[in-house]
Amino acid sequence: MLTELGPLWRIAWPLLIAQTAQIGTGVVDTLMAGNYSDVDLAAIAVGFNIWLPLYLIILGTLFACSAIVAQDFGAGRIERVKSFLPQGLWVAVALSAVMTPLCLNSGAVIDLLGLPTETAAKTTAYVSRVGLGFPALGIFMALRYHTQGLGVTAPFAMASVIGFVANVPLNYMLIFGAWGAPELGAEGCGLATAASMWISTTIIALYVLTARSLRPYLPDRWLQRPDGGRIGEILAVGFPVGLTFFLETGVFSAITLLIATLGDAAVAAHQIAINVWDVFYIPMVSIGSAMATRMGHAIGAQNPLGVQVAFRVGAAISTLIGLLAMSLLLLFPDAIVAAYTQSEDIQELAFRLLRLAALFIMIDVIQIVGSFVLRAYKETRFPFLVVTFSYWGIALPLGYLLAIHWGDGSSEGTVDFWITTILGIAVAAALISWRVRRIFKTLG
Repeated sequence: MLTELGPLWRIAWPLLIAQTAQIGTGVVDTLMAGNYSDVDLAAIAVGFNIWLPLYLIILGTLFACSAIVAQDFGAGRIERVKSFLPQGLWVAVALSAVMTPLCLNSGAVIDLLGLPTETAAKTTAYVSRVGLGFPALGIFMALRYHTQGLGVTAPFAMASVIGFVANVPLNYMLIFGAWGAPELGAEGCGLATAASMWISTTIIALYVLTARSLRPYLPDRWLQRPDGGRIGEILAVGFPVGLTFFLETGVFSAITLLIATLGDAAVAAHQIAINVWDVFYIPMVSIGSAMATRMGHAIGAQNPLGVQVAFRVGAAISTLIGLLAMSLLLLFPDAIVAAYTQSEDIQELAFRLLRLAALFIMIDVIQIVGSFVLRAYKETRFPFLVVTFSYWGIALPLGYLLAIHWGDGSSEGTVDFWITTILGIAVAAALISWRVRRIFKTLG
């Protein structure tokens, strides 16, 4: 197992840095908006949960490129690897062409939420400005997952970190109106996020086009006709992943939108807990993604021992991360919440949510590791069905009944939503673990 730790970590650490930077952008947005006004914080909390599911459909669908390339690379099918990237880019452009207008015209959905007039207006402006970055997003993900399938993740890390760093001064300038820029609040935050997407995409594109080490795995001709067979392969493997990410995050978005009806303090406390959870969630996803790549290489090479070793190392590291996260949330909730807000109403509720988040993370470790094992084997429909049942059939309806239908409309309903979400993730973890055991028993 120690011999596997090095190769897995070489793939995982750039993903960890890069994905932490990506989620860190949301954390910085929340921190800076919270220090600007409670209304802008609430607008970003609601708006983030509108555009994030659309973002994840693109990310999840194109994840198939990593799984497919990893197996072809492990099997030595280099010509298939080389011809695959243009087809991934066709899928990326098509997905972005669908998702961008949804962001730009999100006002109709936001109006249905019954938010205060000022919060609704700021939310609409924020989402529409973020949408300006979506055309770049698909290209970024196609390039990222092609290189990740090869086991090369450093360019993705570099591009993401630079985009994150650029987002900080852009946020400050456009939210607060610094250095002669207009003071735009939440709208400025959306513009900064879109700009950081374009910056990251430009950097990773330049790297891929100029890196000599990648040339043996890139197409001889970049402009190729769409290949129905290869595009169908991407969609068959990737679209269920995209839908899974959409539904998994969409349930949190739906819960956030429902919590928004309980008041600005409720949604702000919930967003703080979600942001903190994301910070710890990302390392587990990074390890899981690296584990899936290593498993894909071993599957392609028909090396069952390599598959098992990659799984055990990935699961062990993910468990350690979960234990660390739980400890920090239980030991230092006051310091964490104080970094976000000085509002006593928000702080009191956020403390309680962080304790629940600690339990959620430990259960989520099982679900994350199991899901990436299934994706390494290109089995993506089962996790989609599990998420649909566990989150949308259990967590969301039970949360609605407890918090809103039978609740008194107070911020206490936020706690009810978190309890039912923990129940949903526990069911998902149990079902996915069952499926993983069956696959290992059948396929070895």
